[in-house]
Amino acid sequence: MSNDNRTGENGGVPDRSGRFVEKSGYWYYMTREGVDIGPFDTRADAEIGVGEFIDFICEAAPGAAKVIEKYRAA
Repeated sequence: MSNDNRTGENGGVPDRSGRFVEKSGYWYYMTREGVDIGPFDTRADAEIGVGEFIDFICEAAPGAAKVIEKYRAA
């Protein structure tokens, strides 16, 4: 995975390795809001997906993260 900041990120690059989990043979990534996103066939696909998700959130309206937070696992 790249060690570069993504669009909209400043400062040090956050550790993203803990975001990935395998469940029943599929890969998921977890958002900061605690939502599992997937399934992906491979971890590499999940890594691409999380990068695209972060880019989307950075470009989305300011309230987009709050909408996603509604889906946090209880």
